[in-house]
Amino acid sequence: MKIAVIGAGWGGMAAAVRAAQAGHGVTVFEASRTPGGRARAVAATLADGRPVVLDNGQHILVGAYAQCLDLMRAVGVRPEGALLRLPLALVFPDGTGLRLPDAPPPWDALMGIARARGWSAGERLALLARAARWRLAGFRCAPGASVADLCAGLPPRLLDGFIEPLCVSALNTPTREACGQTFLRVLHDSLFSGRGGSHLLLPRTDLGALLPEPAAQWLRARGHAVHLGRRVQSLARDGTGWRVDGEPFDAVLLATGSAEAARLVAGAATPAAERTGLQAWAATAQALRFGAIATVYAEQPGAHGALLPLPMLALRHRGGRPAQFVFDRARLDGTAGLLAFVVSAFEGERARLEREVLAQAAEDLRLPGLRVVQTVVEKRATFACTPTLARPPRAIAPGLQACGDYVAGPYPATLEGAVLHGMAAARDVI
Repeated sequence: MKIAVIGAGWGGMAAAVRAAQAGHGVTVFEASRTPGGRARAVAATLADGRPVVLDNGQHILVGAYAQCLDLMRAVGVRPEGALLRLPLALVFPDGTGLRLPDAPPPWDALMGIARARGWSAGERLALLARAARWRLAGFRCAPGASVADLCAGLPPRLLDGFIEPLCVSALNTPTREACGQTFLRVLHDSLFSGRGGSHLLLPRTDLGALLPEPAAQWLRARGHAVHLGRRVQSLARDGTGWRVDGEPFDAVLLATGSAEAARLVAGAATPAAERTGLQAWAATAQALRFGAIATVYAEQPGAHGALLPLPMLALRHRGGRPAQFVFDRARLDGTAGLLAFVVSAFEGERARLEREVLAQAAEDLRLPGLRVVQTVVEKRATFACTPTLARPPRAIAPGLQACGDYVAGPYPATLEGAVLHGMAAARDVI
């Protein structure tokens, strides 16, 4: 079979590699000049003129991302070297917070909660009791429940210092709006999926080198085509197959964002019998709401090592203090003095954001001399993961599949979700 993959993000690369492994010819089309989609490398320059490779967002993987890890290995990337593996920790600059030990579930979560610093005995017991309730319910809840509904009655310190940062990091949606069922699925598959499932996997290299660029090289080395800087203009039914900008293919896998996929599907030239279904799919994809994630990269000029005691710290998100997490790049890729401040569910103006992040760093981290290197705002970082959300299905029409992280499924917008849909889409057409 001859298969077209439109989009070279993580889902598209997963689909392309899976189809190629099965012996089919693959052609990848990517509108950007770099692969990776919303998890890609970004070039920047430090204050002293040194070039540095950043990311369009500080992504985190977890130990339960089995398909991501398998895909990395398939294209020649060693996760053991490319990722820093740490037991889950939500630790604040003052040392309070949660650290899970490296133990099998559920003992890691139970021991971590029991030993959490800065929580009273009553607060620990309240969280343990609520976690036990979720587990007894099979990590299921009423369809319309929000995360705030699931956590109603928990002490405010737990909500502010644990539930809210965990929810916004996983779903990029505040607890009052976030889907409770999706949140429970994330908890189940990370905290209770097996030993190491909750571990944080922090990239030691830029996101381009972590997967998309090696995947593109892997495909090209095996005779497959990867076209960068080429935006597909049209789809058309061609008998039992499809034409992509006039070129014939047996199947097409749409691995773009939802808006671009909706454009191509709505404009596809197809027989009348297929048009209603395609228009309905496009309307569902177009109706998705999205939230932004901002990453403020800031440096301490003249620094010669790490600035933080850990590779990642949680921050107390409050009025005028927008960042929820900060990462020390010196402890990851060796860039001394460089920090990445992550602001999920971002709304507002860039200059104000930078001022507030620098003030937050001065107050919470005792780092008053930071300078902004670059701020990256991914405006459509993730879909708004709300209860009863209607997500478009993976199958669009015979020989036409979608494989973005927004496609209907149990997970929020994550790298693992994108990869799972990419592999499933390739499997379904071959």
